[in-house]
Amino acid sequence: MTALAGLVADELRRPAAADIAALATHLRSLLGGEAVLFYGSALRADNLEGVLDFYVLRADPAGTRPKWSFLWPRVSYHEHEIGGRIVRAKVATMSLATFEATARGNTLDTTIWARFAQPARLLVAATPEIERRVIAAICDCVRTASRFAAALGPASGSAEDYWLALFAQTYGAELRVEAQGRGRSILLSDPAYYRSALHRAWEEIGLIGPNQTEPLRPAISAAERQQWQARWRRRARAGKPLNVLRLIRAAWTFEGAARYALWKIERHSGVAITLTPWRERHPILAAPGVLYHLWRAGGR
Repeated sequence: MTALAGLVADELRRPAAADIAALATHLRSLLGGEAVLFYGSALRADNLEGVLDFYVLRADPAGTRPKWSFLWPRVSYHEHEIGGRIVRAKVATMSLATFEATARGNTLDTTIWARFAQPARLLVAATPEIERRVIAAICDCVRTASRFAAALGPASGSAEDYWLALFAQTYGAELRVEAQGRGRSILLSDPAYYRSALHRAWEEIGLIGPNQTEPLRPAISAAERQQWQARWRRRARAGKPLNVLRLIRAAWTFEGAARYALWKIERHSGVAITLTPWRERHPILAAPGVLYHLWRAGGR
């Protein structure tokens, strides 16, 4: 096992709170996954408030091609009672093979490697082989992110400088509204991991020598930098259109969309709106009535 793989494996195997682990097991049973990854802001905050983010990775039956397969992942919302409390989860589901392919950075999509270059927990793995494949894919995410960081960051600097340069670009390429300084807050959640991950990834791909101290100066030629910057520009141009297509798809396929929306409304406005069977079946058609109800209740 390489130094990077050892770092990634140790991070993925770190335990999560018992309620989060129980929810991951439930989601695996419900959605039929081979592996369940927990990631995102709830992991960094280490609490159960809000909505927890999971990826469920599963093997697609041989010879099938799911509808909208080019716009993975499929997103669903779930509420599950554990220990007398409701725990909420937003779950992205995709095949493990697709996850592995996108982690290597050969597609225009950036979402997988940009997210999973960050710390995550592998809470369920069906077999040791599945665990090995997930660890290898997360290592690919870190290597892909580190290559782009070398091209997009300064000629010389700290690990933090390179991660900040990368996050500024990846957030800018997505259709997301993030507070200023979001990248720095992510880094501050686990600075030792990010520093070690960049150092070990760059050692593996030959950008720095072993045990190099900061400031770092990645051994990337001007021609290589231009090549990787051109690769990034293609991905940046594709980022927002891909996100728009996924939002359109999610409007029709987001399982539990109405339940999720009404929970968000109550959390932010204090107005509780009843989830009727019709609203659950037709969240888009129900939206105008929900907004009118909110307006009448003074929740504008």
